[in-house]
Amino acid sequence: MTDGLHETVFARLRAAGQRYTSNRRSLVEVLESADRPLTIAETLERRPLPQSSAYRNLAILEQANVVHRVTGTDEFARYELAEELTDHHHHHLICTSCGAVSDFTVPSSLERTLEATMGQIASHTGFRPERHRLDFIGTCHDCG
Repeated sequence: MTDGLHETVFARLRAAGQRYTSNRRSLVEVLESADRPLTIAETLERRPLPQSSAYRNLAILEQANVVHRVTGTDEFARYELAEELTDHHHHHLICTSCGAVSDFTVPSSLERTLEATMGQIASHTGFRPERHRLDFIGTCHDCG
């Protein structure tokens, strides 16, 4: 884990009027090491904290734009580090059967097409998109 990540998280929390506590640092480290968005239960398996503390601190990290919540098709929210903190642009595969959420990347040519499409949407609607996220919703390999 880079000091740069911690410095950025510290700055974002400070701007939101919050401190970078040891519990928040633990959550950031768990999410940084994950290869997909994690539920709170999965986060607590990797780094035990009181459940109420995990909920409260993830909400604060989300408000400070340190983590993003990924909503699947089950009742469990999943969390990942904000994409701009990881330099890993990706999208999600969301299973309607088991609720699993996994990351995937697309070829750069498709990313360019998505960016061009965003520009077309902006010119037709006046909406100014800042970024995009593509979620495919279907059945995963294990449930298929």
